[in-house]
Amino acid sequence: MPDHEEPSHDRLKQHFAQRVIHQARQVLETWQRMQRSEWSDNGMQELADATLLLHRYAERFEQAEHSQLAASIVRCLDAVASNRGRLNSGMISELNQLMQRLSRTGLRRGDHFEQTILPPLRKPVYLALQHVERAERLAHQLDYFGMSAQPLETANAFRAAMLERHPAAILMDVNFSGTGMGLALAEAVQQGLEDKIPLLFYSHDDTDTPTRLAAVRAGGQEFFTGTLDASSLLERIEVLTHVAQYDPYRVLIVDDSRAQATHTERVLNSAGIVTRTLTEPIEAMAELAEFQPDLIILDMYMPACSGTELAKVIRHNDRYVSVPIIYLSAEDDLDKQLDAMSEGGDDFLTKPIKPRHLIATVRNRAARARSLKARMVRDSLTGLYNHTHTLQLLEDARYRAQRDEQPLSFAMIDIDFFKKVNDNYGHPMGDRVIKSLALFLKQRLRKSDHIGRYGGEEFAVVMPNTDARTAAHVLDEIRRRFAEIHYPAQPQDLCCTFSCGIAELAGEMDGKTLSQQADQALYVAKNGGRNRVAVFA
Repeated sequence: MPDHEEPSHDRLKQHFAQRVIHQARQVLETWQRMQRSEWSDNGMQELADATLLLHRYAERFEQAEHSQLAASIVRCLDAVASNRGRLNSGMISELNQLMQRLSRTGLRRGDHFEQTILPPLRKPVYLALQHVERAERLAHQLDYFGMSAQPLETANAFRAAMLERHPAAILMDVNFSGTGMGLALAEAVQQGLEDKIPLLFYSHDDTDTPTRLAAVRAGGQEFFTGTLDASSLLERIEVLTHVAQYDPYRVLIVDDSRAQATHTERVLNSAGIVTRTLTEPIEAMAELAEFQPDLIILDMYMPACSGTELAKVIRHNDRYVSVPIIYLSAEDDLDKQLDAMSEGGDDFLTKPIKPRHLIATVRNRAARARSLKARMVRDSLTGLYNHTHTLQLLEDARYRAQRDEQPLSFAMIDIDFFKKVNDNYGHPMGDRVIKSLALFLKQRLRKSDHIGRYGGEEFAVVMPNTDARTAAHVLDEIRRRFAEIHYPAQPQDLCCTFSCGIAELAGEMDGKTLSQQADQALYVAKNGGRNRVAVFA
């Protein structure tokens, strides 16, 4: 009898654990929806309810890790509520980290049944390719970039997977399960779906226009031919799925009336917009450097300094020329409003203003400003920060590290023998390698780290709150994994490595000295045989 009871006990235990897994998935999916559509009171309540239910299930079914994470998420949400709904970047960062940890949890290691891993925040990509070996090789390569991919061998396997879970995207061979069958199969599984799944088609051979037209009609958003490169595929998937951590807009409010500033804060916070308030306009420039807002809201009339005067001071600094300034005032004289806007302002809102109008104006202005800034400060090939902005970010990080007495590391990275890549494989392959390393760094480093393309095949990373030893450990792991990536080429696949030099901020050192030390450490790594990480000593 005992022999029959134990399997039954395990099955019951697995059933209970699956309840926890299912509820954790509900929490993650609610969080994803909030990231896509910004925050709202309803979204916050739904997330809180889902997390409380997860905590209850995890406690009841003795899933300690889930219970601890749920409790931490609840505490974080309570902190938002006790702060009268006001968010700050620290809260957002903590929630992001907790959700990422939740996405990686499974059942306890001591359990005797199959380990059940929660789906990552990113859903997997389904690979329906004619040659299974090619799909498996591609899945292995995508895994290096932190993306889960599931090869599917038959049409039935593909249909079954679609019934079980919708993927982040589908890569479909036009001839999967038969000539031209992939087109019909991909179109069929999307029928009736309110939210279409990003669909990418592939053909080993170049195709004619009718086939490509059929792919478009089947819902295809991309068409690959020839050899499949993991980094290029991932780059397109990122664009099509808009994968990104939630990065709330930041608004600096300058108003001498604490009551009015608090009201504006509450309205914007209810929409997931992070705010910081100043009642003393004279402190604005220091706060701008620290907070780096996407947008500034100014009161027109303040005793110590008028809004138009402060706008002029802000515009004197090249760094803030493009930051939108919105005047929020009871002034209803149109001529005075126009005069104010000619003094460095971008918009004028008259009090009292409907919350919906304020939120929409701030979001639209902030979104446009971010888009323009990205074009100004980012490298066009990789999307990383350009040389000039990277040095500015290093200077900002240095100032904060010295003020807060926190460690700071700066790393220089250089792709080994890059000239040979261009000479032997051509510049398009060289660009592909540069883009894949940029993508790899973005995937593997923290959101708080700043990654820049320093020039050519050289990259730079600003790593706040990180000592040189930790930075070396992190970047050495990235170096090791990057070396395993294969780029399809003839006569054989190409693999690349990089060398890295790291320096840590010491005392009253300036940014220029820190970057010079990292450069010297990079020189040591290159002279030491390349494909290694060296720390300035």
